Amino acid sequence: MSSLRARLTLGAYRLGGIAIYPLIGPYLAVRAAKGKEDRSRRLERFGYASANRPQGPLVWIHAASVGETSAVVPLIREIRRRDIHVILTTGTITSAKVTQERLGDEVIHQYVPLDLKPAISRFLDYWQPDCAIIAESEIWPMTIMELGRRRIPQILVNARLSDRSFARWGRHPSLSEALFESLALVVAQSDLDAERFRDLGARQVIKSGNLKVDTDAPPYNAPTLARYMKQIGDRKTWAAVSTFEGEESAAAVVHRTLKEHNGQLTIIVPRHPERCDAIEAMLVEQGLKVARRTRNDVLSPDVDVFLGDTIGEMGLYLRMTEVAFMGKSLFNEGGQNPLEPAMLGCAILSGGHVQNFRDAYQLLARRGSARMVRDTEMLARGVHYLLTNDAARRGMIDAGYVAVHEMRGALAATVKGLEPYINPLTVKARLLPKTMAQG
Repeated sequence: MSSLRARLTLGAYRLGGIAIYPLIGPYLAVRAAKGKEDRSRRLERFGYASANRPQGPLVWIHAASVGETSAVVPLIREIRRRDIHVILTTGTITSAKVTQERLGDEVIHQYVPLDLKPAISRFLDYWQPDCAIIAESEIWPMTIMELGRRRIPQILVNARLSDRSFARWGRHPSLSEALFESLALVVAQSDLDAERFRDLGARQVIKSGNLKVDTDAPPYNAPTLARYMKQIGDRKTWAAVSTFEGEESAAAVVHRTLKEHNGQLTIIVPRHPERCDAIEAMLVEQGLKVARRTRNDVLSPDVDVFLGDTIGEMGLYLRMTEVAFMGKSLFNEGGQNPLEPAMLGCAILSGGHVQNFRDAYQLLARRGSARMVRDTEMLARGVHYLLTNDAARRGMIDAGYVAVHEMRGALAATVKGLEPYINPLTVKARLLPKTMAQG
């Protein structure tokens, strides 16, 4: 283990013979320029706290971005219900905003420290968590080693391993075993994920299902939705959401192909809104009129595409349609989460590259809620069929509600798995004087 620690320490500071610690500052500056780092809270990334540690038991929960943050909200509320304090770390500005909107003062939010020994040590020295819970697929070697050295139980929840990640860890068996055996518990999303974690060295693994199914549907602003729906009127709509490069062009082809028949409004919501200027330029070049959410443009009858260039409003965009194509699936690997459109009453179309959400898509497809398309032409046929066939569209929507109901239960399974770790903290918290527990 000491040789592994030496290798990890060296790797944390050198990459290919180049010292990388001095490069961290410029790296964070670039991320800040792109709107991905909060300059005012930059020191948190180096482990410096910007809030007081409350007295009593404290659980550290980490969720990388918006999707993971939304998934752990019900779990955080369950832990808080037991009078245990929670510090939630995330890696992006948008996830910090989601934390504030959905949890407010229920948690302490900090940006996750860099996976460098000084930052991690400083973070752990100050916060002294009783337990660390990491969401999904965040594996940080130095963090795992430091938690292990301090004998702080560390647990992966809603855990998954993509085909690519599993293959990458499999090429380094000694390293993966040394890291994964340090985990006290892995709560995996599926049987396949559970098997992969065991193969890589995790000792205690249980299956829960996907926590994202047990979350509330994404929120929305009701007056804003009402205003847009009034502007849309009787026009048919379909949405291409969480799109990646190439998929916006495909959506434009679909729109032009179907416009003469359906006169539809196409809603495009890129996964990365910073690409929207380039996307709008591409759409305009093809002769399409574009309205943008950030400009508060009116959805007049001559608007072809409504460009959803905001983050955190997926609940608004999905409620504006009943047909949704999920991105990162036609030309890119991995797919995007289909559970939100299923919850919100959308018939789902997707490309075939959905490895990251394989189980969810399989169940949705079996129930008839999701259909897979091979290419842009097939996507156009699928959109046209669903826009013009009310019975088929309604059947897929109803099937989605059934499938989501069948998939629920991950939260209860996760909490049951966590009981050996959080029950003693509950007892400890409730034995504290009331003023101290609140402090």
